[in-house]
Amino acid sequence: MKLFGTDGIRGKVNKFPITPEIALRVGMAAAIVLKKEHHGRNMVLIGKDTRLSGYMIESALTSGICSMGMNVTLVGPLPTPGIAFLTRALRIDAGVVISASHNPFYDNGIKFFSHDGFKLPDEIESRIEELVKDDSLERYRAKGEDVGKAFRLDDATGRYIEYIKSTLKKGVTFEGMKVVVDCANGSAYKTTPWLLRELGADVAAINDTPNGTNINEGCGSLHMEEVIRKVRETKADMGIAHDGDADRVLICDEKGRIVDGDQIMGMCAAEMQACGTLKQKAVVATVMSNIGLEIFLKKNGITLLRTKVGDRYVVERMQHEGLNLGGEQSGHIIFLDHNTTGDGPITAVQVLNLMKAKDRPLSKLAARIKLFPQVLINVEVEKRQDIRAVPEIEQAIARAEARLDGRGRVLVRPSGTEPKIRVMLEGEDQNVITRLGRDIAKVIKEKMS
Repeated sequence: MKLFGTDGIRGKVNKFPITPEIALRVGMAAAIVLKKEHHGRNMVLIGKDTRLSGYMIESALTSGICSMGMNVTLVGPLPTPGIAFLTRALRIDAGVVISASHNPFYDNGIKFFSHDGFKLPDEIESRIEELVKDDSLERYRAKGEDVGKAFRLDDATGRYIEYIKSTLKKGVTFEGMKVVVDCANGSAYKTTPWLLRELGADVAAINDTPNGTNINEGCGSLHMEEVIRKVRETKADMGIAHDGDADRVLICDEKGRIVDGDQIMGMCAAEMQACGTLKQKAVVATVMSNIGLEIFLKKNGITLLRTKVGDRYVVERMQHEGLNLGGEQSGHIIFLDHNTTGDGPITAVQVLNLMKAKDRPLSKLAARIKLFPQVLINVEVEKRQDIRAVPEIEQAIARAEARLDGRGRVLVRPSGTEPKIRVMLEGEDQNVITRLGRDIAKVIKEKMS
């Protein structure tokens, strides 16, 4: 069975592939491959979120890596972007994050960053996977004094926070600003509240008491109700909601209205364009980003480039095109001048900085990006086949596009992880796009089940 997906290895704890036995072998295999690459200090950095199973996976990975003669630095709970930053800053051969992002506590995952802070290339992941499945993996074990050691870095959170503060101009503070932070009982439970308080903000932190099983439970960026309520109750200027590993963030304005990743990108892109810091006058987003973002950017002389869904594809396109801003509707925002992956705390700081610089409430800044109504329908299918090979589906899509007449968008694509076809429509009228979406979904169900 395949180990690596689009975002590392992920699954239910104590079921393949998230078992201590597989984690041990992944550590062994990764050490072999990384020793051959040898970019730094014969060292792997390991961080995690707050899941109960993190201890088990961390111990197994550490044992596997050390058994092959590489050393390990453990940092404990830290946001995924913090691991990417420290891997790069400390000149370490690779970083490992033990997390399942926004998933429930009974899931977990393992993802790698290369020495430069970017996700491992597919070919290196493939080499690790081949070795995990190699029956003679044990022949590579280190002997005697060559066995690796494990160290602990106690000030990892402080180092990451100081770095984020350095991305702002000297002297910038958020004094006089009131912020609610929903930490999702995840890896940012210390980082973001501490960061914003050091920058002078009045911070009300919620869901910041992780117990191993409450990560993402009815809170965080997938459940915005509590942060919205708290913002209204405390009359805060902004609400911030992370997911479990804090590589993404969604926010709400002072009125409690959600501001998604598309609006965040739009606000930041316009400001960067005005300041002359937006490289190539372009932004990278996925096929799921709202057409309203594209229209707003175009009015500001900015080109929107689209990729398939997945922040790794966004980053790859940014690198290829030489760009410095990209992201996803879900709140993965990549400021490539500051970090190599989606970074929730940095994104929050950039938005607060924009509010401070413009002296305008978030509601006014976000209102400039007028998002079109959107509908998403997931159709379960039995037969995996090319949609384009089914004329009836193509015809249904064409009818919908004709009805929208250029004032909307139709996107039909297979899920990369499940036996589903995803039908997404955007347009000016919610009722119209809902009806058109159901028509397409009905044809897919009839022809592919």
